[in-house]
Amino acid sequence: MKYLATILLLLSVSIAASSQVNYKKFGVDVINGDEPKGINVGERAPLFKGKDQNGNSVVLNDLLKKGDVVIVFYRGKWCPVCNRYLSNLQDSLTYIKQRGATVVAVTPEIPESALKTTKRTDAEFVIVSDNDESIMRSYDVLFDVTKGYASKVGTFTFTNIRKNNGQDGARLPVPATYIIGSDGLIKYKHFEIDYRKRASVNEMIKILDR
Repeated sequence: MKYLATILLLLSVSIAASSQVNYKKFGVDVINGDEPKGINVGERAPLFKGKDQNGNSVVLNDLLKKGDVVIVFYRGKWCPVCNRYLSNLQDSLTYIKQRGATVVAVTPEIPESALKTTKRTDAEFVIVSDNDESIMRSYDVLFDVTKGYASKVGTFTFTNIRKNNGQDGARLPVPATYIIGSDGLIKYKHFEIDYRKRASVNEMIKILDR
């Protein structure tokens, strides 16, 4: 029994260490054990107000009166994976709109940077600059970036995350996707620390067609 208990203990430590390595790999600082987990399907979506890339007011409650809302969090104009994803989303925007849904992208970037993202991706959907980080916090996607990862982003993309976002420290969102039903409840969640794995448009359409 002691031998079995030791094996189980070592296994649990190994799994925990592996998880920690994965978080660090993607720049998530979990020193304080406060890694983001997102909100779950069936929960009521936090309402928010903001400004889009053109300075227009965006009120989630008003959008929900028109139909479902797809919320996509992205990291910034410096992220090539984000740019490709938003471009692909734009290419499929018609299919989403046909189902009466609205797409809203949320970013920690300052409005000027969000506007550059719009131009790079040809995005015709709303991009909200979450200046006070209230949206990202309420959806539990925000995390502190490790110094090593922030340095890596600076080296390879010539971007200072903190300055790009107008923050007092480097913070980013998990590039999560939520679909909110017109009843205000979360009906779909894609939450993946690995920023390379994103929700597919096919998945979104299946949910919107239900």
